[in-house]
Amino acid sequence: MPGLAAQWRGVTSDTIASVERLAGQPLPSFYRWFLSRMGPLAYPTLDFSAQRVLACYARKQVLPDSRFLLIAFESDEMMPLHLFYDFSAPSREDALVTSREARGGELTDRFETLREMLAWGAVSLFRIDRAPQTLSGSIKGDAPDFLSRLDPVMDSLGFTASISTGPLCRVYERPDAAMVCRGTPRAGLGNMRTFKLGGSNVGSLRRILGEIATEPSLELAVKGPVAG
Repeated sequence: MPGLAAQWRGVTSDTIASVERLAGQPLPSFYRWFLSRMGPLAYPTLDFSAQRVLACYARKQVLPDSRFLLIAFESDEMMPLHLFYDFSAPSREDALVTSREARGGELTDRFETLREMLAWGAVSLFRIDRAPQTLSGSIKGDAPDFLSRLDPVMDSLGFTASISTGPLCRVYERPDAAMVCRGTPRAGLGNMRTFKLGGSNVGSLRRILGEIATEPSLELAVKGPVAG
């Protein structure tokens, strides 16, 4: 995604080993890759850097826990929900991403994997939120992995899947449009996913939604235009 590559500066193997000691177990393969390639990546208020993670533990802002590992510090003091790995839910050489306050509290699950969260967020931020036209809504299906029925439809429309994903997430792109879908892990919402779609004009978005609506196993509900 534009603007991300300039931030890619991986950390040393010694730093990764320090994070792993805090985790008390081997780090997920994707997270090791992430730290070695994209270590200091920062969102507007989220700092994913290993240096910040280590500093939070050193200052005892966060205490070591065999189940949770801090992976991003939230600097927004109004809603300081930091991102943690939940090692009780490993998935595809990665792990579930949840958010909570530094010392514990209620969990708000975000994505099945950090990889999905980063890809979904990048396409949302750099493609959809900046598109001239955007729509949002929901898709329902008759099976837990119903988004697999969406894949051939999007392929026929010229979209490619940016990454390989699980049953709760999809990230599709083509030159003039992009679409992301997500469901919340452990939320008990059944076979429903929200989506965001952005493109160059309303006509192309209508054609995309029209093709999706022709798939009989999918139920599409459109909320209408969304701001950024």
